[in-house]
Amino acid sequence: MITYIKSIAFIFLAVLIGFSSCKKDKYSFGDIKTPTDLTLTTVIAGVDAANPNGNGTGIVTITTTATNALTYNIDFGDGITRVVPSGVVNYKYTNPGTYSYTITVNAVGTGGSLSTISKRITVFVAFEIPTGILQSLTNGSSKVWVTDNDAPGHFGVGPATEFSPIWYAAGPNTREPCAYDDEITFSKDVNNRVSMTIDNKGQSFSIGASTAFYGFSGGDGCYAINTGGTRPLAFMDATSGSTSAVSTMIQFMVPGNGIINFGTGGTTYEILSITDNSIHLRNIGIDGNSWYQKLKRKP
Repeated sequence: MITYIKSIAFIFLAVLIGFSSCKKDKYSFGDIKTPTDLTLTTVIAGVDAANPNGNGTGIVTITTTATNALTYNIDFGDGITRVVPSGVVNYKYTNPGTYSYTITVNAVGTGGSLSTISKRITVFVAFEIPTGILQSLTNGSSKVWVTDNDAPGHFGVGPATEFSPIWYAAGPNTREPCAYDDEITFSKDVNNRVSMTIDNKGQSFSIGASTAFYGFSGGDGCYAINTGGTRPLAFMDATSGSTSAVSTMIQFMVPGNGIINFGTGGTTYEILSITDNSIHLRNIGIDGNSWYQKLKRKP
């Protein structure tokens, strides 16, 4: 009997040991703390009364804070997301033009808990002018240009589908004197934005088709056209369908009446070629034709 009781006790002890050995350890992650008091502020570089959406650099300083946040996931609204542990980042938007973006921040707490905040901003990004064009055009600060009156084709016209003056190309010094005394100055600022001023000595040349556009009547000739003071230029990729064989494939828009050294009624100029001493421009005039101008660095 005693032997039987001992056997039962042994079996019971073995079962207890078995249960004890199968018991899983328990782990604790501590309290799950969801981030609170989440804030999001943005500062767009260069915002002022004249530049409500920034200075064109596209740089925005983003600052986000929260209580109990371990890190921050920031979606910049342009398809890019980054983990920013400090909550502070200088981000550069790159899409040229003025666009709105929704910035969304997920503050991450313990156990993966999240708090979310969003803010919509509008940012202006200036087109990044190729370095070579910018340097040749402005000499790193400003440069004065005049009509290249000694060059064949310094005035010219052709069909809108072409990129050379196949209908007419002026011979050297064959146009009106008012077309040859204009001084065109291209200048850049610290943010590589380019502006233009023109001293037309009181008159600029206009083709007959565009005189009404400038507020006059008559045929080809010299008119007291207002050149508009300092005008900021908007650069962009060319929209003409040109190729690198005939063009730099960069164009710029001139606000106001759009005139440079002679008027066609056009306001968008494609840079066909440029060096430190010469520029060849093409625009579509009010008559639907392609017009050509050649400038040279003022001696």
